Amino acid sequence: MSIGSENRSGALSVLRRGVRESPELRAGLKYTVALGLAMTAGRVVIPVLVQQVLDRGLTGRGGFRPATVYTMSIIAVAVIVFVYFAARITFLRMVKAGEASLVALRVRAFDHIHALSMAELTSGRRGAFVSRVTADVDVISQFMEWGALTWFTAPALLAGATVAMLFYSWKLALVALVTVAPLVLVLRALQRGLIASYDRVRVRVGDTLAAVSESVMGADVVRAYGLEERTTRGIKDSIQRRYKAEMNAARYMSTIFPMADLFGAAAMAAVVAIGALFGPRWGLSLGQLVAMVFLVSLFVQPLPELSETFDITQNAIAGYRRIFELLDIPIDLAEPAHGRSLPSGPLSVHVEDLSFAYRDGTGPVLHDLNIDIPAGAHIAVVGETGHGKTTFAKLLCRLADPTAGIIMLDGIDLRDVAPGSRHMTVRMVPQDEFLFDATIGENVRLGRPDATDEDVRRAFEALGLEPWLHRLPKDLDTRVGERGAALSVGERQFVALARAQIGDPGLLILDEATSAVDPETEQTLVSALARLSEGRTTITIAHRMSSVESADQIIVFRDGRIAERGPHAELVAAGGLYASLYRTWLGERSPREGTTAPQPIEVGDFRG
Repeated sequence: MSIGSENRSGALSVLRRGVRESPELRAGLKYTVALGLAMTAGRVVIPVLVQQVLDRGLTGRGGFRPATVYTMSIIAVAVIVFVYFAARITFLRMVKAGEASLVALRVRAFDHIHALSMAELTSGRRGAFVSRVTADVDVISQFMEWGALTWFTAPALLAGATVAMLFYSWKLALVALVTVAPLVLVLRALQRGLIASYDRVRVRVGDTLAAVSESVMGADVVRAYGLEERTTRGIKDSIQRRYKAEMNAARYMSTIFPMADLFGAAAMAAVVAIGALFGPRWGLSLGQLVAMVFLVSLFVQPLPELSETFDITQNAIAGYRRIFELLDIPIDLAEPAHGRSLPSGPLSVHVEDLSFAYRDGTGPVLHDLNIDIPAGAHIAVVGETGHGKTTFAKLLCRLADPTAGIIMLDGIDLRDVAPGSRHMTVRMVPQDEFLFDATIGENVRLGRPDATDEDVRRAFEALGLEPWLHRLPKDLDTRVGERGAALSVGERQFVALARAQIGDPGLLILDEATSAVDPETEQTLVSALARLSEGRTTITIAHRMSSVESADQIIVFRDGRIAERGPHAELVAAGGLYASLYRTWLGERSPREGTTAPQPIEVGDFRG
């Protein structure tokens, strides 16, 4: 079963790494392999026992010898029982070890994805990452459960049957080997293409999962904009590409798999025909000839099994490669071994020469930012879409590290802060907070895992949101649905604010929580936000100008740089960019003044 040296070397190195990085798989591996080999030896013994029964128990010089027949039969039964239990134990051990190693591999891949910075996550499709943890690991499980062991037992069975055949008749053994030999050349010619085809299959599986995941997560937008036909067409195209990749691989296997049966049947026929014709002349007894037939059957039996195993192995190698590609992505957010803790209370913020660029080749998003925010101050960051506001906020949460420059909180480099301290003292409330499919109480407790129900109620009470909580059918036990779908946008923000409140952060970052709600809900949110900001350093990423007028200082972003800064009155009087944005907002507001809340001047996106 040879393949090209380059592909073989690469495939073997991938498998070696898989075994090396799976200690659960290595545990007891020698015992399992030894048991499998003993099981294989037991199968070779059966034809020998049949030969002994025929030649010594039935057709020997003494005629029928019951003792010999019964003894050999009892031994055969014992061997068969041993083979059964050995096979069962071996299979269970492989499944247990394989599944344990796959659990560890899934968790490791999952943890690695969450350790990547937003700079890395935005440069690839998250659906493809999901396929690493799901589909790619699934194909490896098939290999681990029996494919890996087959590579030990099948060659051992081939070798054992070959040795036994040579012992009985080297001439008939040569007939069998010569008949099967062309199969090796055929497999060698086909395997290179099979390897490439399975690599394409794994890529297409990831693409399909990404397309389906995107369409499901954006189902509301798809329906609202009538994009069903377009979305369905995109998914069909993705599925069709996967179908073509699968069929391409299947064409190789549809050629390889019958080849093993074809050559196996030819070897069996050749041995029976030549053995019947020349066996007596070569001194073969009836028992030896029958044993040869059994041995040839054993010899050809692993050939289709090896073909199928090769199929599974190539699929597993492709899966391993994609998982290792994920695990080899460097973690650029290394947490400090002995991180420092941030003090309680409002935090000062010092940003010096900060720049940042994503990894998708679009160029820097932020350039040489220098900002000083006193503890307890309220700062508003404004600017048009895509100019770096939200990216700046995410850097303050250390979802990525700056490309250049530093961020210091209360005089401590953010990179030196212990993750536990950072998570508790720096909180960000985005425009559309993510809620897990759990109860309201459980979602709020994510802000402080040790919080009691009473603590959660106090958080809502502190924000003035307790009346809303009491109107819910099951109070804190009300389930929010997947991604909070059972709640409105404003209600999801209520839960998000309570989650931030319960952690009592010193630095609060608000990515304009009121930008996508109705006027009545906005009034409630504005009141809750005011209470949440009390006694904390607050940075508001503003999409509505109504939320910035009371800020201590306003920072205006343009093209990732600070274009202006200062209090609202000064910036309006200066007649610059902020004044222009403010006049635009007044123009959009005036036709509706007194009837609706101020309209947003722009809609933020992930990058700013």
